[in-house]
Amino acid sequence: MKKFYLFGNWKMHKSIEESVSYAHCIKNEIKDEAVIVGIFPPFTAIDRVSQILGGSNISVGAQNMHFEEQGAFTGEISPLMLKELGVKYVLIGHSERRHIFGECDEIINKKMISALLHGITPILCVGETLKEREEGKTEIVIKEQLEHDLKDVKNKNFIIAYEPVWAIGTGKNATPSQAGEVHRFIRKELVRIFGDESLIDTPILYGGSIKVDNFSELSQEKEIDGGLVGGASLDCLTFLKLYEILRSQKMKK
Repeated sequence: MKKFYLFGNWKMHKSIEESVSYAHCIKNEIKDEAVIVGIFPPFTAIDRVSQILGGSNISVGAQNMHFEEQGAFTGEISPLMLKELGVKYVLIGHSERRHIFGECDEIINKKMISALLHGITPILCVGETLKEREEGKTEIVIKEQLEHDLKDVKNKNFIIAYEPVWAIGTGKNATPSQAGEVHRFIRKELVRIFGDESLIDTPILYGGSIKVDNFSELSQEKEIDGGLVGGASLDCLTFLKLYEILRSQKMKK
């Protein structure tokens, strides 16, 4: 059975107390195992949230990680530390890491390899800026990101998230057909890069200003396997509405 995914990236939001309250809000509401649900709290709240959600159908992810296991890397967190906290997923190459913190493809590639080596499923985020889209460079940009970020990656247990950078936090979003077109291109590139037709089934999520009023239409697009949600995931009741939307669409696919 095909799996669908709903991931909530809280970014730099929520105190530990707020995170605990949120975890209790959703803990017993996610029952359909065909929809894989995960939340990505700030590092400070991962431990408490993991304890609350233990035994539920909700996984806990991290928003970032270093590629080394330990060392003199002030302010960083290692894959071993994340494993101790019960982390199952990690975001790699999020557009804010690329464009605000200057993460390059070489670093992202090292993080991909390290996450897979340590049994953490990476969600590799790729996408183009508004300028790049307007110049017709969407496919060129994403092709280069995939080629560099997946260099020497042998383990294929990863997820891709298409983030049109121009749609993140702007209130804009790609149309279902625009997103579907890019998702098809990504699948084609994955097959080419790995020389393996099975990569056509790689889960590809959409992440760009997802909201309750646009998620139903987006999730109807057959190429979209779920959502990586930012701001709309900060309210637990809104997140549960998104889950119900995806769950109902899953029943139709």
